[in-house]
Amino acid sequence: MKIKTFFRLALYLSLLLGVAAIADDKFPSHPLTMLIGYNPGGSTDVQGRVLAEVLAEQLGQPVNIIHNPGAGGGVAAAMLASNTDQGYVFQFGSSLPFTIAPLVAPASYELGSFRYVAGMTLDQVAIVTGAGKPFSTWQELIEYGRDNPNLIYVTPFTQDRYIINHIARREGLNLRIVPITGGAEMAPLIVSGDADFAISGGTHSAYTDTGEMLVLASMIDERLVSYPEAPTLRELGYDASMGSVRVIAVPADTPDERVRVLSDALKAVTHDPRFIQVTEERLKMPVVFMSSEELDSLFSRQVEEYKQLIADSVE
Repeated sequence: MKIKTFFRLALYLSLLLGVAAIADDKFPSHPLTMLIGYNPGGSTDVQGRVLAEVLAEQLGQPVNIIHNPGAGGGVAAAMLASNTDQGYVFQFGSSLPFTIAPLVAPASYELGSFRYVAGMTLDQVAIVTGAGKPFSTWQELIEYGRDNPNLIYVTPFTQDRYIINHIARREGLNLRIVPITGGAEMAPLIVSGDADFAISGGTHSAYTDTGEMLVLASMIDERLVSYPEAPTLRELGYDASMGSVRVIAVPADTPDERVRVLSDALKAVTHDPRFIQVTEERLKMPVVFMSSEELDSLFSRQVEEYKQLIADSVE
């Protein structure tokens, strides 16, 4: 009798342990961490805070934010590539650190080091200037730059320098390119007039309504949704663009089921009024939802285009 009781107790305990193991495997079972590759205060940070809030509600776990600025998001990407938490740590921000950054500078990762869970927003990458400058259009900038060497161009990226250097050589400009850590650092330099023009992934939207910043050109293939009067670089005669999607990326070894859970939650976020408001009304960017398959196809094509751009720039 005691032996039967022992085996029954052992069977009961094994069932309990099995249930506990299943519960432990439920994703997510503890808080998550969002990496942002820029300093607080820029457009990615503004949007990321709302994203974290809504995503936490969808997943039932807190989403904490860590800022790792540097190399236009590349520092955060390098940290993510070596992370072993399989989906509990993810990066939110521009796709450029994944698509072009490893092509132009030594990196500890490559495009295939990650799984791209979802695209959330189409970046509205622009070339901007301040209101106090003696130029207010692209052509006026070019003409002014020919007569005034050492115009200061600020950027948090490495990638766009290939485009700007190509334009400078073609137009006979002598530029000073100053690296910064993100939109929060770009804005005061442009508004104060300390820098002449800059690339902006979205931070400019907080300054254009007041007239403190002007959009000179679109760096994506289409005209910008909220600034349709600004021509694209291709319309201006330059065979170049810098398309970017704001994505959620996780390490390449993240299991399919965890990717699916995150993807479903992120799709719900794109329908949340709070996320739509901060993205479309405040940052003036279109909300989208792009699946992993769509992103893989897009990024593979972009990598080939960037390789050609880099090859052309060194000829």
